[in-house]
Amino acid sequence: MTQEIVFRGATILTIDAQQRVLAGDVACIDGAIVHVGGTYTPQTRDYDVVDCRDCVVMPGLVQAHVHTCQTLARGRADDMELMDWLRKVVWPYEAGLDAAATRASAELACAELLLGGTTAILDMGTVHHTDEIFAGARASGIRATIGKCMMDGDDPQIPAGLRESTAASLAESARLIDTWHGHAGNRLRYAYAPRFVPSCTDELLREVGVQARARGVGIHTHASENTGEIALVRARFGGKDNIVVLDELGLLGPHTCVAHCIHLSQAERELLAARGAHVCTCPSSNLKLASGICGVPELIAAGVQVAIGADGAPCNNNLDGFAELRLTALLHKPGRGPRTLPAAEVVRMATLGGAAALGIADHTGSLEVGKRGDVIAVDLGALHTVPAAAPWSQIAYAAKACDVKHVAVDGALVVRDRALLTLEVERVRAAARAAAARLFT
Repeated sequence: MTQEIVFRGATILTIDAQQRVLAGDVACIDGAIVHVGGTYTPQTRDYDVVDCRDCVVMPGLVQAHVHTCQTLARGRADDMELMDWLRKVVWPYEAGLDAAATRASAELACAELLLGGTTAILDMGTVHHTDEIFAGARASGIRATIGKCMMDGDDPQIPAGLRESTAASLAESARLIDTWHGHAGNRLRYAYAPRFVPSCTDELLREVGVQARARGVGIHTHASENTGEIALVRARFGGKDNIVVLDELGLLGPHTCVAHCIHLSQAERELLAARGAHVCTCPSSNLKLASGICGVPELIAAGVQVAIGADGAPCNNNLDGFAELRLTALLHKPGRGPRTLPAAEVVRMATLGGAAALGIADHTGSLEVGKRGDVIAVDLGALHTVPAAAPWSQIAYAAKACDVKHVAVDGALVVRDRALLTLEVERVRAAARAAAARLFT
């Protein structure tokens, strides 16, 4: 049955190559965008018109680094630096997750993300129960590239519940690719997710580089987030820095997204650019863990493509893509001048930049005929966004997640009039509370 949806009467941020701002309608048929701007006449008898007056219609936000499995630990790991945060709270929490708790955490995260206008994510799970994360994403309707966290290192502070052999880690990843990659009409995809260099053996990292290329999937990891982490890498690899190690082990390429990248040399930035690898900045997480501030302008100047993400709930403590967009736009102005990272550039980073990091920019991240209908309508009638002077400014500096009114993924409405249509919110909330109570008592 043909499905037709029309977002009517909006200001439209296309995020296309010309950065056009249009007025009128955006229409999708069977998941694909068929019309952008001006007045649209429905082509079928069975169509749905969504009122978008006083709204900006734009592509959904794409967050290129999240941990949906961590959402139940929100507020449990405050005021700590990264390595203590991992070893004392997050790793023990992840080791204690069972299948039901992992599903509850994933659904809670997906509900928050969709209601806040994020339509696509690059998600790093934990070592076990990745099927439950995929199942939660499938039920929610979000577009998700998900990877099983890989941890075969010999760090004695890694809990027993997260320890795995190299062979088992690779075999489970291969099974998950066979099971989930391309599932739900290609809305669900897989990416290899070695946690970071200190938690993985050379053998595992080298094989991930080989297998990702052979299987045509992405790689998602962390690097250069914290000075203590960097010291561990240098001690193990004879003084070499993170990005050099990743490159020598064969992990860098256009299919790779590296989260954080705060403490980089200029040579590392140039190496990332030369390999076409993507960086995801996570400003709230980096500030809360006191890790530092990613040099986004320097990365861009070096030729690196940058995306934005919220990271996980224990280090943020929310998954609000608009908050991350705003912080990214503001953090670099004091030291580099007020014209640094203008609004339109950062909005593009939060949409098409994220899609590029996920390897899906050919079918999402902008509103263009032929692309998939990942569309959000942001209501700009709230007091904190009035009056309407410039839509780029309103989205980058004034809008909040609570302003998102309608959301479609693949041309199907998942949020309408601020109500989630795919998951029952009260059930999600109750399941999350019950699972957290089991884990933290």
